[in-house]
Amino acid sequence: MTTDPFVEVAALPGLGPIRYLDARDAAAFDAGTAPNAIRVASDDWDTAAKAAHVGFQEVAYWEKVIDALGLGGGTLAAVFDNGGMTNAARVWFMLQHYGARAVIINGGWPAMQGAPLPAGAPASTTPFKASADSGGVGLVMRTTLRDELQIVDGPPQAHVFDTRTPKEHSGEEQRKNPRGGRLPGARNLSHTELMANGHVHAGPVLRGMLEGVGFQQSDRIVTHCEGGGRAALAAAAAVRAGFGNVRVYYHSFSDWSRDDTCPVVRD
Repeated sequence: MTTDPFVEVAALPGLGPIRYLDARDAAAFDAGTAPNAIRVASDDWDTAAKAAHVGFQEVAYWEKVIDALGLGGGTLAAVFDNGGMTNAARVWFMLQHYGARAVIINGGWPAMQGAPLPAGAPASTTPFKASADSGGVGLVMRTTLRDELQIVDGPPQAHVFDTRTPKEHSGEEQRKNPRGGRLPGARNLSHTELMANGHVHAGPVLRGMLEGVGFQQSDRIVTHCEGGGRAALAAAAAVRAGFGNVRVYYHSFSDWSRDDTCPVVRD
């Protein structure tokens, strides 16, 4: 089973050498960060992941980006953001997808301030070698998920975890999408429900929440949101809850709604 993606601030000294990755904006980073932290421009990572000329298929691109963070040789990355948790989760998901070791600091920078933080490790001198889809949480693309959801005979191959708001899920709030609503069979649990006071709930609490909306331990769970960040956080939460088969539809509903071959259900 995949290791818990979240780590509490108090547990940081026991992790051994870690490389802090700060997923906040430049102004916040300049105002103060963890010792020896490196800033990660999560918006740029998101743009690259959705760009036709890069996407997730350009392994060489991501190898160069991750290597520049000094994460070669199995160095552990400890990622944090401003406490919203979605930017940190986004970076965590991409890192683990390409084989980097990473955890998300629960509570982000607000929880870290004033705490006795161990110094961040220096950059590794060992080059990072990327291997796509080698993390514990997989990636799924639109056409694959569409085909899995269209199976009529037999048990469903994918159980969709929609972590958008209830209004987005129902279709009442369409945003800028050409269609509003949800994927067939999707169960809704907003990403904000996964947290309390800026911290993601403990595993047993999360497990009860996911089981409460109908997920079972044997399910292959596919998370999605509007554009990737909330989906990554939901995937990390599902792993923390003890679910062992979790994937992320990173391009999410904004991608799904533009393809008329992909069915949308609306209340």
